[in-house]
Amino acid sequence: MIGLIGRKAGMTQVFQPDGTMVAVSVVEVAPNTVTRLRTVERDGYAAIQLGTDEKPELNKPRTGQLKDLPKGSGLPSTLREFRVDDLSGYEIGQTLAVGDLFADGDLVDVTGVSKGKGFAGHIKRHNFHRGPTTHGSDHHREPGSIGPGTTPGRVYRGLRMAGHMGDERVTTKKVQVVKADGDRNLLLVRGSLPGGRRGLVLVKKA
Repeated sequence: MIGLIGRKAGMTQVFQPDGTMVAVSVVEVAPNTVTRLRTVERDGYAAIQLGTDEKPELNKPRTGQLKDLPKGSGLPSTLREFRVDDLSGYEIGQTLAVGDLFADGDLVDVTGVSKGKGFAGHIKRHNFHRGPTTHGSDHHREPGSIGPGTTPGRVYRGLRMAGHMGDERVTTKKVQVVKADGDRNLLLVRGSLPGGRRGLVLVKKA
């Protein structure tokens, strides 16, 4: 399913016709340009490459990737691909905007990179229980046993422990589009979305 590249602008609240208040995330979705069509015969899969964040000048490798764009077009500095089953109806240089793909009430999947929280302990990172704080216990925030002894004599790969938290690719699924504002290139999506302000997000129909 084709989607669009946008940037998270922040959060606000809107009032619905029945008077209820809804918290929404605001996504700025500038018109995306089709920069390349991936075909099964040439690339082994079918996908549409979209670009946004146009700049007057890019380095030579990136400019070479955009050589198929019509002359006079802007040079998108941010490129992402969306896998599709059918490439018909799309052509290089075509522009896709909010109003072309989304409408009020649609359910969408939003993918972004979550906020990085640095090195975190097992309680914050994995929601482990802490130890008792009374009766002489000195086992308050220690992780406890991390595995058996002689057999296998090692710690299993992937064991949940302290470590780098956040800064991961996260997809929030089936969130509702409260308002698709094609005039201002904005999407108001119910609830929170991954990432911080100005973070890159990919929005596509669920």
